[in-house]
Amino acid sequence: MTRHSIPRRRFPSLPALAVAAAAGMTAPALAAGDTVKVGLLLPMSGSFTEYGRQMENGIRLFVKQHGDTVAGKKIEFVIKDDGGIAPEKAKKAAQELLVRDKVDVLAGFAFTASALAVAPLAKSSGTPMVVTNASSSGITAAHPYMVRVGQTLPQITEPAGRFAAESGRKRVYVLVADVTAGHDAEKAFVRGLTAGGGEVVGSVRVPAQNPDFAPFIQRIKDAKPDAVFTWLPPGEATIGFIKGFNQRGLAAEGIEMLGTGDLTDDLTIEATGDPALGVITTGHYSMAHKSALNETFVKDYLESYPGDKRPNFLSVSAYDGIAAIYKALEATNGDTDGEKFTAALAGLKFESPRGPLEIDADTRDVVQTIYVRKVEKVDDKLFNVEFHEFPQSRDTAK
Repeated sequence: MTRHSIPRRRFPSLPALAVAAAAGMTAPALAAGDTVKVGLLLPMSGSFTEYGRQMENGIRLFVKQHGDTVAGKKIEFVIKDDGGIAPEKAKKAAQELLVRDKVDVLAGFAFTASALAVAPLAKSSGTPMVVTNASSSGITAAHPYMVRVGQTLPQITEPAGRFAAESGRKRVYVLVADVTAGHDAEKAFVRGLTAGGGEVVGSVRVPAQNPDFAPFIQRIKDAKPDAVFTWLPPGEATIGFIKGFNQRGLAAEGIEMLGTGDLTDDLTIEATGDPALGVITTGHYSMAHKSALNETFVKDYLESYPGDKRPNFLSVSAYDGIAAIYKALEATNGDTDGEKFTAALAGLKFESPRGPLEIDADTRDVVQTIYVRKVEKVDDKLFNVEFHEFPQSRDTAK
């Protein structure tokens, strides 16, 4: 049985066990009141298993670095598989965490559908939720004790439009997947582009599954734009589009490719290969981000998970989600009361491997720097190298 086939399990207490073993003794048992249980809802099976793996890795790394005790409380994690985009499964998993496992905090949530399915249950029980991805706008309104530390799609997309206009790439063709996320990305990009005086010279929505990009790429080529903006589900679609774009000569003709970080995600960039060179994206995290904290994060991640892929935005967001939980517990002296816990996070500012991070005091949503990056080779490997930034970016959906 693989580790990702187990839908429910508890983290071993890594730091405590290590200390006990070194001293030749067993770790002392703690009373129930001395433990804080964090229920993690992650996609641990199916097509989104890699998402869950990234998030679990980030969480485990934070605990490894910072220990499993905060404000005199032992932190215990209970993982359940939310099935990816499966709201009913997420709801059932949350019920088990709340009723059977009696968790004090819920965290994780790779997808909006899961977060919104669980919100009424958490609201009814007064349980805090820390959302580490789920990127649709406005979801924190669903539960007064919900806080998000990941991203929103408009937050990372509108800066792409702003950058395009500000940098002279004013005539842009837009290609997105014909799904809600694609539509949202299109609106956000166009909003940023037109606000800066740019124009959309053509647009097309393509099937999300197995699209034939050839005719769409030809349309773009015929329109002769300065650039094309694209949002596609990360993975095979993004790799196929980038390769087709280059094979049909658009890059050679000076048409640039713009997108969000999904386009050249750290998990897929190596599979895309050299055709990704020069692609410009906006996002909140790159493995190549230059800071001492990120250098330590990347080094420790690669050493801790040598058989896994690179860390990406999901591992960092989950890492930051646990950091936020620890900081809230420090402020409340270990109290997980929903109102007190959330009040401790409202307006919180701290440094993340991605850069400065803040929780908006009013919306309980993430405020962060969005970076403009270009794919370059560094030591003969492909990375998203940051060269411009939009500090203090908020969700911009209207």
